[in-house]
Amino acid sequence: MNFDINNVLADMLSAINGIVAGDWDKVKNTANQFLENDKERLQEIAQLRISGDLTDEKFQSRLSDEKLVVEAELNALEVVSKAIVQNAVNAAIDVLVKAVEAVI
Repeated sequence: MNFDINNVLADMLSAINGIVAGDWDKVKNTANQFLENDKERLQEIAQLRISGDLTDEKFQSRLSDEKLVVEAELNALEVVSKAIVQNAVNAAIDVLVKAVEAVI
């Protein structure tokens, strides 16, 4: 199975949509832009894990950092509550993890 960052980002946006559904129209463009801005970094982390250059422990540590970045970006929207943002970020990162695990 191949890792396609564009498909993964689309799935991550869908995961965010599932959490912020009622506010999706208010956040979708900005959330999409944030993930596009993070795309290169997320792809690099995924590729390092897929190639075995990152252990699972290091991968999880890097993902924790990425969660903080995405959470800060989404919190800037001030449209959704912090708990909803945290759930949305967790859902989005889970998509990334599952995509990487599917390739490994």
